[in-house]
Amino acid sequence: MDSAAAPVTHDGLFVTRGHHAAAAAIARAIRSERPPHALLMVGPRGVGKTTLALDLAAGLLCLHDDPRARPCRACAACRKVSAGNHPDLHRLEPEGAGEQIRIGQVQGLTSELALTAMEGRFRVAVISAAQRLNQDAQNALLKTLEEPGPATCLVLCADDAAPLLPTVLSRAARLRLAALPIETLTTLLVAEGHADPAPARALAIAAAGRPGLAITLARQPESTLARARIARVLLGLVGADRRTRLSAAADLVADGVVLDAGRRGEVPSSGTRLQPLERRRAVGVIIEVWRDLGRDLAVASLGGGSAVRDLDQLDELIETGARMAPAALHRFLDRLDRLMLAVEAYASPELTLDVLLLAWPRPLGRSWARGA
Repeated sequence: MDSAAAPVTHDGLFVTRGHHAAAAAIARAIRSERPPHALLMVGPRGVGKTTLALDLAAGLLCLHDDPRARPCRACAACRKVSAGNHPDLHRLEPEGAGEQIRIGQVQGLTSELALTAMEGRFRVAVISAAQRLNQDAQNALLKTLEEPGPATCLVLCADDAAPLLPTVLSRAARLRLAALPIETLTTLLVAEGHADPAPARALAIAAAGRPGLAITLARQPESTLARARIARVLLGLVGADRRTRLSAAADLVADGVVLDAGRRGEVPSSGTRLQPLERRRAVGVIIEVWRDLGRDLAVASLGGGSAVRDLDQLDELIETGARMAPAALHRFLDRLDRLMLAVEAYASPELTLDVLLLAWPRPLGRSWARGA
């Protein structure tokens, strides 16, 4: 689908905020009553893919006579979509410790989609975190993609399209949702009453420009504080010795658990022993914060202080960045990306964190203290 059309406002109809071009493409599909049989939405986690997919589902299932007024948000179908109990809307998401979508889940979905719609004009399926479909599950999905049932719309929401098979990608229209500029998201959060200007900017930075995540974090203020603590600790470790770096891991993971829970709208685990999935997720969000911090340092190291996002640490970022080698920072950022994928797949999160703490570039002219 082409999302490059002129922006159209759908306030009051769509829950999605900030993605005017993508929302316009979805609105056209609703008005035409001819959506693609398969649509792949790609963008970073928390950017609003699933929210937009549910806006599409609401519009296709809405009972309002005028397609231009869909979703009306008032009819029985719209209320059922909002409540998550519409019989013609089907949801899939990762399950289990490995956070995969498995073949059994897909087989159940394809069986449901083969039936006639019960109440609406369409059957709609939304697969969240579609990049977590394992290969068997993707192969099981191919028949539905190749021979969709009548009035069927299948929406795959993926953080990254790379893990999806070429045969899956070739059978779906594609719509990309990018993170919003920090200032744009800050303005949006203030305009909609989620936060005052100063905390709104902090939320926009914590969410890295992702509207859905920013709104979730606005309801979980402790998560924003946890992210700020992670960033401060990591920045403070630039000049630290090995022992200090490694000893910071436990506190970083603890704040990572709080931040991850907040992003999911959940209460952090109160147990002293974390489950493997909690540790994996915690290290994943630490790496995300690290990537944003590294980006700010890289910008500052090249004299671009005006482009630094984290204004709360602006002076320290400029001072530290000026003493770091840009090439070393860029290599480290590449390493963060690679190890993020490894943590999501198979790597030990604790070992990965230790490796990164020791690899975190030091200021020019500084070496490890003897015996540290």
